Amino acid sequence: MDRILYVSMTGARQILEAQAVVSHNLANASTGGFRADLQAFASAAIAGDGFPTRVNVVGANSGFSHEAGPLTQTGRALDVAIDGAGWLAVQAPDGREAYTRAGNLRLTPEGALVTASGHPVLGDGGPIALPPAEQVAVGADGTITVVPQGTGPATAAAVARLKLVNPPADALVKGADGLVRRRDGADAPADAAVRVLSGAIEGSNVNAARALTEMIEYSRLFDMQVKLMGQADQNGQAAQRLLAAG
Repeated sequence: MDRILYVSMTGARQILEAQAVVSHNLANASTGGFRADLQAFASAAIAGDGFPTRVNVVGANSGFSHEAGPLTQTGRALDVAIDGAGWLAVQAPDGREAYTRAGNLRLTPEGALVTASGHPVLGDGGPIALPPAEQVAVGADGTITVVPQGTGPATAAAVARLKLVNPPADALVKGADGLVRRRDGADAPADAAVRVLSGAIEGSNVNAARALTEMIEYSRLFDMQVKLMGQADQNGQAAQRLLAAG
């Protein structure tokens, strides 16, 4: 059988995987702090007897987009957005440190500071827990100040500080849970240069119009691969008729 069938089948499979990536990005176009996954294609010559006339398509995840998402002013005290480069440190479900740009934080009934997804927010000494307070404020350097419950503004005190990090972009990988980690598995050191904006959240950096265009393009490419499969079948049938006639 002509190897064009396998070439077109491989191309169709890789295009379907790329469509899944784009679909996942579109599904998270409104998810705060989401970073779009990137997909790339490469060619791989098929080794074997005969002339090198066939090349397979190989797809690979090429990381994620580091572009910043749009900022939305909310005025909510526990909403924070990273101002420029940097990440907010959180505790992943496996207990290890991970990073996110989703700064829509909230307090649990026990006073633990967590993200909207429920990941504990880390400070200099581990997960942050706040005492009952009349008012909570987050400074540009991540310092959390509270006015204890039953007291006035004069009693405001700093009780914790967000762990803000800024590891090199090429040292980061994104997991299936949407959190970012260092490629080597180590914890990034806190970076005092990272700043936050209180009362704002960062949106997804997915460009919905671009993603829809990619979906249409991949759909057309998939149709082309299916047509090639049909052509391979027609070629095989024609070859069988010629052999039968001989």
